[in-house]
Amino acid sequence: MAKFFGNLHLVLVVGLAVAIGVMIAFHASAPVDSNSVFRWAHAFFGILWIGLLYYLNFVQVPTMPKIPAEQKGAITGHIAPKVFFFFRYGALLTLLTGLGISIVDGYGHEALTFSGEGNVKLIGVGMWMAIIMAFNVWFIIWPAQKKILGIVEATAEEKAAAAPRALYASRTNLLLSIPMIYCMVNANLG
Repeated sequence: MAKFFGNLHLVLVVGLAVAIGVMIAFHASAPVDSNSVFRWAHAFFGILWIGLLYYLNFVQVPTMPKIPAEQKGAITGHIAPKVFFFFRYGALLTLLTGLGISIVDGYGHEALTFSGEGNVKLIGVGMWMAIIMAFNVWFIIWPAQKKILGIVEATAEEKAAAAPRALYASRTNLLLSIPMIYCMVNANLG
């Protein structure tokens, strides 16, 4: 058991196999199509992305000032780069699978242009919030974090300037995540 649960990749592969088994076993009552696969992947990647957003904002960022200087290297050198890898790709894949759902369901254009009715407009608001959030991850937070974590060369002044940019973008994403989740959960399209 320890060998199995100690291997993250093996656990993920088995989890995927179990999910496929559930899809096959319940195919008659819940048909498996591209829409259901997109929705499942969207939920998985969304949980990964928003879970890490909340981890960063509720745990890591507020705790860092309390960590002794000699111990910070373990976080900035080992944990944070891994967190930001899954964080940014979770954002990208959440966005792509969400857009995939809107295309398969045929409401993408109406949602993004707010030309649809009722719930299509609501999901459009959520989609735009997610687009802004993903933009923040890839074009503000990640470039700033590369400097802060020493992944790219940066002067002390550049690192100091990057920190508030990353924080403001991350807190903007936290703020937007709350209404975005409401939009996604309550649009009930599909």
